[in-house]
Amino acid sequence: MTAPVERLKAEAQRLFANRGIDGVTVRDIAKAAGQKNPAAVGYHFGSKEALIRELIVDSAKVIDARRNEQLDALEEGGGPASISQIVDILIYPAVNLAAPGETDTYNRFLRMLTMSHRTLFNDALGDRWNSGYQRCLKHLRVLMPSESRTIQNQRFIFLEAYLGGVLSAREARLDDKSRAHSTWNDKSTLAHFAATVTCMLEME
Repeated sequence: MTAPVERLKAEAQRLFANRGIDGVTVRDIAKAAGQKNPAAVGYHFGSKEALIRELIVDSAKVIDARRNEQLDALEEGGGPASISQIVDILIYPAVNLAAPGETDTYNRFLRMLTMSHRTLFNDALGDRWNSGYQRCLKHLRVLMPSESRTIQNQRFIFLEAYLGGVLSAREARLDDKSRAHSTWNDKSTLAHFAATVTCMLEME
């Protein structure tokens, strides 16, 4: 993929992450990417929506591949043996997605997108790029036998919201260079977050 296209995608995702989908125009994206032609998005992607769909799928593919690889290894070893193992597979593949030297923006982008354009997100993702997530939920159902299907479903809704909220907040703080963020820069923070997710799923 050409450098201008990659730049357009990176700047679009950053702008969407900070201002929301409806707060960004194709002219904004072209300007941020250093493109003199305000129609650059249309030229390279066809439309703003087509660009958004590509952004959704790009990182979803990476996350899904990471999750499936870790699940395969866990299952080959006879696992999973605990909810915490699945929680780790839900969290860690969804961080460190940006190129070296760049700051992650994907979780913030998704947070903004799903609040206002959930149908677009679901349609772009389809059943193709969230297989790892669905496998995790299947394992969690087995590991939560004392909970009814209704309670499981409720907790999975909480799980999705909790994951998206905390990971997007983490991205925002790490992107803020105005001051130090000791909590978010601490390597133990994600492990602590994972422990709280596990507690929510395991609680009686």
